[in-house]
Amino acid sequence: MDSLLKYNINPVVAHLNKLPAEFTKKDIIKYVLDKDIRIVNFRYVAADGRLKTLNFPVTSYQYLESILTYGERVDGSSLFPFIEAGSSDLYVVPRFSTVYLDPFSEIPAIGMLCSYFTKEGQPLESSPEYTLLKASRSFTKATGLKFEAMGELEFYITDKSEELYPAPNQKGYHESEPFTKFEQFRTEAMKLIAQTGGMIKYGHSEVGNFTLDGKIYEQNEIEFLVSPVESAADQLVIAKWVIRALAFRYGLDVTFAPKITIGKAGSGLHFHTRMMKDGKSVMTENGKLSDTAKRAIAGYMKCAASLTAFGNTNPTSYFRLVPHQEAPTSICWGDRNRSVLVRVPLGWTGDNNMVAIANPLEDKSDFHMPDKQTVEMRSPDGSTDIYQMLAGLVVAARTGFETENALEIAERCYVGVNIHDKQHEDKMTALEQLPASCYESANELEAKRALYEKEGVFAPGLIDGIIRKLRSYEDQNIRKELQDNPSRMNDLVEQFYHCG
Repeated sequence: MDSLLKYNINPVVAHLNKLPAEFTKKDIIKYVLDKDIRIVNFRYVAADGRLKTLNFPVTSYQYLESILTYGERVDGSSLFPFIEAGSSDLYVVPRFSTVYLDPFSEIPAIGMLCSYFTKEGQPLESSPEYTLLKASRSFTKATGLKFEAMGELEFYITDKSEELYPAPNQKGYHESEPFTKFEQFRTEAMKLIAQTGGMIKYGHSEVGNFTLDGKIYEQNEIEFLVSPVESAADQLVIAKWVIRALAFRYGLDVTFAPKITIGKAGSGLHFHTRMMKDGKSVMTENGKLSDTAKRAIAGYMKCAASLTAFGNTNPTSYFRLVPHQEAPTSICWGDRNRSVLVRVPLGWTGDNNMVAIANPLEDKSDFHMPDKQTVEMRSPDGSTDIYQMLAGLVVAARTGFETENALEIAERCYVGVNIHDKQHEDKMTALEQLPASCYESANELEAKRALYEKEGVFAPGLIDGIIRKLRSYEDQNIRKELQDNPSRMNDLVEQFYHCG
């Protein structure tokens, strides 16, 4: 393992020859001195979901050690709406396991994600990263299991239209150059994300592809590997920053917005989840989905409507959650079924050695199939508050374990058909539906807030702030308003184009 770390794409890991979880302050100082790093960047997520930055020049050894030891003060009222200006000072303290070599700085620089602390030196109860940490700890305490996750990050790249090799309208899925125009951008983004610590599974072009008003809009996706839930969140927020920063340098526009025009594919942020015990998955049993996994799914079903408060956070989110757009509308789950809210994708649960079948020279006896099964939540979109959404999913899974009739709920909500087909309309009408607006989402969160506040995971003031923000959009009649005034959608798309 040690020798393999030296060839890791993350230059900090390669130089220190240690896994990020093992990094200490001494390791960070060693890297700074060895590589003549001149700038240290503290980065932290604010209420808008975007990374904020504080730059420190490395002027002396003593100053470097000081900022790594004590962190720095920031104005919390400018970062979070629920913090009053009269008592707004917060500390930001770096988490050494998140250090990376800054891929964009012309001056040698490193960056680290930070945690928020109060004047008493205690974690800020309502901060994004601490809410997720509390959720994870509560889940493990209640179940004895570890919660893991990964995200599928979808986004549109926009540039002047290109007449050569146009991709078919809304048929860009897994297209190759020259029919996809931004493969080089995507692969460079993947390289930089990996260098900053992102554990990437793959990238590809997605369904969405169209031209409008002289511009091409091409949808892409970068999918990550499953990792501990806290790390999964960190990787996604850094990835969004990398993609935007790289697009800026290319002179391209990038949006993670849920929906940018009617009739075209929207951008989701699907989350795959998995539960582990003693380093092994508990998602399957005898080649089938386990009762343990079904209990978590029951929790997702029970909390589905309220989870939109974290995963679908502006009015354009609900333009995406409509039938026939590969986005869910009904609260149900199924196997390999893209019309459902929670999908159980292929999990390599068969007994056949596929690589030996495809490659006859391979040793057929050299075969071991690990449990790679995940469960995919398909409602969240690019407006998602990543830490809150993952914390909400962890709470929902824990709720499934705490619900006596969880397996009955799972059985009742299972569907094995495309519920959007007309011949199955009776099945869809029998299912509960996801909210159709931010306003409805706020009402669902208020009704279920006790589940999220249990064990102190979500601070009451944080829940109040989320509800207040969602209701402030006053979009309870948004779909009728769009019918009466179609130009209203363009206004909303422009307003929330760079959400998340």
